[in-house]
Amino acid sequence: MGAKVYGTVFLMNQGNPFSLQALVDTWPDFSTVVIRPQEQEMTDDLDHYTNTYQVFYKDVRKCQEVLASPEVINWNQHLQIQSTQCSLNDVIQSLAATKSLQVQHSQNILYMWVETVKRLAPALLEGKSLAPTGGKPKAINEALFRPSTLDLPHAALVNEFWDFGGNNRSRRFIRRCIRTFPSFCLLGPEGTPVSWALMDQTGELRMAGTLPEYRGLGLMAQVTYTQSQTLNKVGFPIYSHVNRKNKIMQRVKLSLHHVPMPCDWNQWHCVPL
Repeated sequence: MGAKVYGTVFLMNQGNPFSLQALVDTWPDFSTVVIRPQEQEMTDDLDHYTNTYQVFYKDVRKCQEVLASPEVINWNQHLQIQSTQCSLNDVIQSLAATKSLQVQHSQNILYMWVETVKRLAPALLEGKSLAPTGGKPKAINEALFRPSTLDLPHAALVNEFWDFGGNNRSRRFIRRCIRTFPSFCLLGPEGTPVSWALMDQTGELRMAGTLPEYRGLGLMAQVTYTQSQTLNKVGFPIYSHVNRKNKIMQRVKLSLHHVPMPCDWNQWHCVPL
């Protein structure tokens, strides 16, 4: 099953803090899984950060039938659909034409930490050679940078540097993630975050960033390493995505033994016209 769906189900089994529900077309032999917030969560028609659906399917025809149903997806809202199956694009573009939607498709590289791969899909490591770093980051100046966690006031900082954020609704979403899930950061000389990463409702490590004046010091590698080690100890699947243009972060991921997956990270932002 796709990493997005698996990670979300994992968090649902940890108390379901985002009040999500899983829908299947048939049970127990399902061909389509859709995970979405419960209806009482989706009260803001413009909040596509909350109105987010994770999809996994085995049969594309049945998947299209399921997604077309207004009982499954509220196409009158601004929403996101996330999946590791890029072939879902044809389904969504077809639905967009019939339902008068504007769709923006983001397609990035999906990484999974080697320890998670060993646990969930060891066959993916066959023929893979890992970086000779041992999966550990380079040392940082511990006298200048102190590990910590994010607080709610830090949401504005995270929001400023998040590629998918920069608005009031994304800041509200980030605040909820900080309040709900483990977060990691390094505090700089002034006692404020200079590098950070947190988790969203799918269990993905997201919204990471480093202040421009502190880049190139290995801080993000340190944050990612600490985050992966800590969350792995309590059973979290460790996965994340990186923009194809971000060659620096791709090298960081490989040095920390985060393995690129054969599938992509896909997100469709849908807006009714």
